[in-house]
Amino acid sequence: MYAWTLAALAVLADRLLDDDPERGDVPGWVMITVMTAALVLAILVPFRAAIVDAVQNALTSVTSAS
Repeated sequence: MYAWTLAALAVLADRLLDDDPERGDVPGWVMITVMTAALVLAILVPFRAAIVDAVQNALTSVTSAS
C-alpha cells in the first residue's frame, strides 16, 4: 500500500510540476467563450422575433393533433 501511495504521489507531482504544452491556454479559452457569447447576442438581438416565431411554429407543428 505504501508503494502504491508513493507512486501515485510521484505521478501527481510530476503532472503538476511538468510544463506540458498540451495543458491548454486558459486565457485563450476565455477569449473564445466571450467571443462566442458576443456572436450569439449579435445574431439573437436583431433576429429575436423571427427566431421565436420559428421555434413556436416548429413546436406547434410537432404538438398539434393532425
